[in-house]
Amino acid sequence: MSWLHWALLSAIFAGITAVLAKAGIGDVGSSLATAIRTSVVLVFAWGMAFALGETSSLSTLNVRHWMLLGFSGVATALSWLCYFRALSLGPASKVAPIDKLSVVFVLIFASFFLNEPMNARNLLGAGLIIAGSLVIAL
Repeated sequence: MSWLHWALLSAIFAGITAVLAKAGIGDVGSSLATAIRTSVVLVFAWGMAFALGETSSLSTLNVRHWMLLGFSGVATALSWLCYFRALSLGPASKVAPIDKLSVVFVLIFASFFLNEPMNARNLLGAGLIIAGSLVIAL
């Protein structure tokens, strides 16, 4: 399967995630809900890494890998904590579109930090994502 197939599956699972999280959060604090979800993700991710034999490359990671992946983990944790707090306060159908503005931020950050192109097509797409997110959420 190509990157596109995996990305579409990711989007489908993210949609399922939002609905299940909103349904499951109930009277549970948003931080506790995030901790429960993260624990499941942790076990599942390590299980997949072991099952696919990817743990053998742990020894090849250098300090830069550990730092970047560590900072990515911190950003993920902060994102999830904010997301679950938003879900506890608002409807999933409005929270999720605003959360998906992350695509716009990826375009910006990838342009600055990864030297990925920022062209008219990307700008148009970002503008449409912003407009669509606002139309759905507001």
